Amino acid sequence: MKFTYDPRYNIAYILFREKGEKVRTVQVSDELNIDLAPDGTIYGIELLNANEQLQREEGMGRLLVINEATGTEAEVPLP
Repeated sequence: MKFTYDPRYNIAYILFREKGEKVRTVQVSDELNIDLAPDGTIYGIELLNANEQLQREEGMGRLLVINEATGTEAEVPLP
């Protein structure tokens, strides 16, 4: 899985697997798109207007990844 953020366009993308030849993008809302494989597998999720959707706490943007099975956490600062 890969998380990217482009501050120029304020777009975040969560990539679950590399895209194949045929990708269908489903617009869920004005700020959320989902890329799907022909079999319905999710390739990725695109967040438009990402700053609003990834609410920053106290001016500090961060991505917290939690492994529920092991209880381990990793924190990544966001620009």
